[in-house]
Amino acid sequence: MDYTASQSGFRQRKLQPSTRLRNSSADVSDGSQLFEDMSGSGPGAYSRNQPAGPQAAWYAGQSFLSDPMSSLAMTYGSSLASQGKDMVDKNLDRFIPISKLKYYFAVDTVYVGKKLGLLVFPYMHKNWEVSYQQDTPVAPRFDVNAPDLYIPAMGFITYVLVAGLALGTQNRFSPELLGVQASSALVWLIMEVLLVLLSLYLITVNTDLTTIDLLAFSGYKYVGMIVGVVAGLLFGRLAYFLSLLWCCAAIFVFMIRTLRLKLLSEAAAEGKLVRGARNQLRMYLTMSIAAAQPVFMYWLTYHLIR
Repeated sequence: MDYTASQSGFRQRKLQPSTRLRNSSADVSDGSQLFEDMSGSGPGAYSRNQPAGPQAAWYAGQSFLSDPMSSLAMTYGSSLASQGKDMVDKNLDRFIPISKLKYYFAVDTVYVGKKLGLLVFPYMHKNWEVSYQQDTPVAPRFDVNAPDLYIPAMGFITYVLVAGLALGTQNRFSPELLGVQASSALVWLIMEVLLVLLSLYLITVNTDLTTIDLLAFSGYKYVGMIVGVVAGLLFGRLAYFLSLLWCCAAIFVFMIRTLRLKLLSEAAAEGKLVRGARNQLRMYLTMSIAAAQPVFMYWLTYHLIR
């Protein structure tokens, strides 16, 4: 028994399956294979009959838009979006009249200067009636008697900044304390407006005063508060009390002369004798709103001056 021959025979038997596999693969490639061999093809071989790159995206978009069902879905979605926007605008305008807010910010430099002078020295002003044009009040920049939200908003922000300055000069400043100061002033303002609205509802006063008007009138007291705090920081507590007393008297007169045209009857607005229980209630309400302004001014500023 030849050992060498047996080894060569074993080697030949071992190589026969691989030879058979190579032959079978060659036979399949001759034309009887089921699928095309894509191993040697490049990246563009698969999409040989389709556009590539930006043309492919354009082709897909055109095919999508040309589909009638897709166009119908897009039209239906657009209509739903427009209906939802109209519904949101309508419900939001019921609680926050955004369209009317533009009127209260229609101011200019001349109006702001005259209004600040009127808030500090209202004693020489004669005509307090708001001007109208075709049953619509004119913009604040054309009438100094018209209420606005620019001065109350800027007054609130300035008050918070001046309060932070006052706390800083006393080594008591901290972001938390400044936030408490701002939030307390805002909460008191909201509570004041809500109490006035509740009083108007209980007395059943028929007036053209809106919630934004009350917010504007209640926010005018920040001007006097700023004057008092700045005077106290510059000249001491005595200057604070004197300037705050002056501003409290000024805001009291301003509120009386402004609100009496809104709350009292026409006879009371002309200076005639007020008669009737309802007119007296309106007069008491006007006096209460005006008297509350100095109280809030002192309550929100006295702790800032030491």
